[in-house]
Order: sequence, then C-alpha cells, then structure tokens
Amino acid sequence: MTERCGLVAVLGAPNAGKSTLVNALVGQKVAIVSPKAQTTRTRLMGIAIAGASQILLVDTPGIFAPRRRLDRAMVKAAWEGAEHADRVLLVVDSAAKLGARVEQVLEGVEQRPEPKVLVLNKVDLARKEELLGLAAQLSDRLRTEAVFMISATNGDGVQDLRDHLAAAMPQGPWHYPEDQLSDATDRMVAAELTREQLYLQLHAELPYSSAVETEKWEDRKDGSTVIHQQILVERDSQKAIIVGKGGSRLKEIGAAARAAIGEHLERKVHLFLHVKVNPRWDEDRGLYREIGLDWAD
Repeated sequence: MTERCGLVAVLGAPNAGKSTLVNALVGQKVAIVSPKAQTTRTRLMGIAIAGASQILLVDTPGIFAPRRRLDRAMVKAAWEGAEHADRVLLVVDSAAKLGARVEQVLEGVEQRPEPKVLVLNKVDLARKEELLGLAAQLSDRLRTEAVFMISATNGDGVQDLRDHLAAAMPQGPWHYPEDQLSDATDRMVAAELTREQLYLQLHAELPYSSAVETEKWEDRKDGSTVIHQQILVERDSQKAIIVGKGGSRLKEIGAAARAAIGEHLERKVHLFLHVKVNPRWDEDRGLYREIGLDWAD
C-alpha cells in the first residue's frame, strides 16, 4: 500500500472537545482534558495511524478574545497551527449555542484556503432535530468538504472521521516512527499531567491563572526518575487552596500526578511538588519556552 502522511489542524472555541477528539483519533491519551475551558495551552501533535496513512493532528488552544499576554500567545499558537495544514478540522460543540466565541472562530476559518472538515461534537447531548440545520448552516458558510456528527467522549462516529482523514492525506513517507504517538517531550507531558490534576481536583476553586514548571529531572541508575516541579499561582490565597489543610490537598494532587506520569514513562517516578506565588509568572519568557509557547507582544 502507498504510504500517506499529512497535517490536520484541529481548531475550535474553548471546550469544543478538541483534545478529547485528538485522543480518540490517536486511540490513546496524548492531550490532557478537563471540564475547564482553555485547558489546552500550546500546540501539541497527536499522531494517528489508519492503514497506510499517518495523520499528524495538531491539537490547538481554543480560539477566544485574548486579554493578556498568555491569552495572546495561545491564540497565536492556534492560528499558526493551521498554517500549511492539509486539512482544517473545525470542531463545534453541537450541544451549545453559536455564541461570540464560535463566531470568532468561524470568521477566521472561513477565509482560510485549506480544505475544511466540519465536526459537530457532543451529538449525544444535542437535540437531534437541531443537528441537521446546524450542519447545513455551517457547511454552506464554510464550504466544507465533509461533515461528521460525533461524540468524541464515547467514540461514536470517530472511526468514520479517521477513515476520511486517512484517505485525504497526500502520498508521502511517514514523518514519525509507527510507535510514536505525540511530538511532546516527556518533560512537557509530565508538567501537563500535573496541571491536569490541578484542574480535575480543584475544579472552580483554582483560577485559570496557574502553571506548572519542571525544575529538575533526574533519571536514576535504578531505572526510576526523580522530578521536581513548581506550581505557579498569582496569590497567597490560591497557594493555600492548592496546599490544603496540613498539605493534604497537595499530597493528593502529587499522588495522582505521580501515578499518571509513571504510567506515561512506564517506570517508577519520585515526584516533588512545591507551590510558588508569583503575581507576574505569565511575564516569564523562560516559562513560555518551557510550556511550548512563543512570546506574544
């Protein structure tokens, strides 16, 4: 069979389900997910295999109206992720109304020259009588080559979408080994898995303004890895929430993150977390490099 390989940019508003979809298409978890909007901060590539095709899925941050430097960097990363793509995959939450955030994405996508595929996600939560009208409206506006109605969470329709993308990829050699699922470094994944636990365990208690930075990484001769990470927050009150009474919450976060990182690395992990208050952490150029974002003016 002739090898195919191409780039697919996954775009959408925050909470459309882009990361969940990328994980479903890859068949394994490569991007962190949480109910919190704007969980994804940087471009991350998930690598899906379908027959003789290698599909390079660029999971991008949700596109929204930026208010500060980190926001600008995230939106810039999203649009740059679509450049030179063989397909633009527009993911829309079909259970939500088309508000200002979705309109902002539509305005940006409809002028792009790349072939577009519309994905109506969360159809298991949507009213069926409204889906066909929404599909027709958006497909006509964006001149999409195909429309898929899926549920990334339970997998409905994902295989058909993967097959379509596989057939659409241009002929050419694969860019990555067959067993590689992502372009993210272990260091970046470890920080992301800890950040995921912050979101999952603290929910609305923790504001969006937090970050995780890997300070030290040591692979020991016994096969284990020692990782030191700092959790950055803006205020003392946020630090208190993360630490919890007697350090109990931080221990729970650390235990869950250590298990997730150990599963990813397939080895024993010694994880040490501490929380640092820095009101201007999002003005640190080094941190932007650490989490894979370009500095945004």
